[in-house]
Amino acid sequence: MSILYEDNHLIIVNKSCGELVHSDITGDVSMEQMVKDYLKKKYNKPGDVFLGVVHRVDRPVSGIVIFARTSKALARMNQLFQEKQIKKKYWAIVKNLPPDETGTLIHYITRDTKKNRSYAHLNERGGSKKAVLHYRCIASSDRYHLLEIDLETGRHHQIRSQLAAIGCPVRGDLKYGFPRSNPNGGISLHARQIFFKHPVREQEINLTAPLPDDEKLWEILNNIVSYKNL
Repeated sequence: MSILYEDNHLIIVNKSCGELVHSDITGDVSMEQMVKDYLKKKYNKPGDVFLGVVHRVDRPVSGIVIFARTSKALARMNQLFQEKQIKKKYWAIVKNLPPDETGTLIHYITRDTKKNRSYAHLNERGGSKKAVLHYRCIASSDRYHLLEIDLETGRHHQIRSQLAAIGCPVRGDLKYGFPRSNPNGGISLHARQIFFKHPVREQEINLTAPLPDDEKLWEILNNIVSYKNL
């Protein structure tokens, strides 16, 4: 865990794959608890430290996670999410290139809570929720492709299930059909950037999370992106 931004209202961190955002039945230490411990020690706070979980990122996914340090900031950030005023970009490594190098995916997602899995359907079904994302291929190596994804909606396992539905599962994502796991046990999906107006100060927040440094492939593809942008 590394801190990307911190003030009296928010703390934003770069999550490593494998880290839990919120406590679950495993009993593993969550990022929420780690951040609370950090704040308690840094500011010498007695008693419990307030920390609001603004949104969640799947355990095998890396990248930006936002926490609120006050109830006021939490309520306003929740409102920004509901009003779609927070823009997120993800980077995903896939082996199969989508039919078009840029495009929009529209599906209707159903969720199996027992299996903790979502299914993306082309047509609406009972209990399904509409899911929309926009993607573009920004780099390719000899074996893999890097997609930049703009989420229009925020459904459970949305990126993972939608890419799997078009035959492009995220690298390492065994749950959604990739044949092999990654060496680090995570998947090659990274919450790369976030843009929003600060809920209290109202200045523009634009953050980019450094890429995971335990997978050489991220560096290779990022270098290709940088070269293309020269």
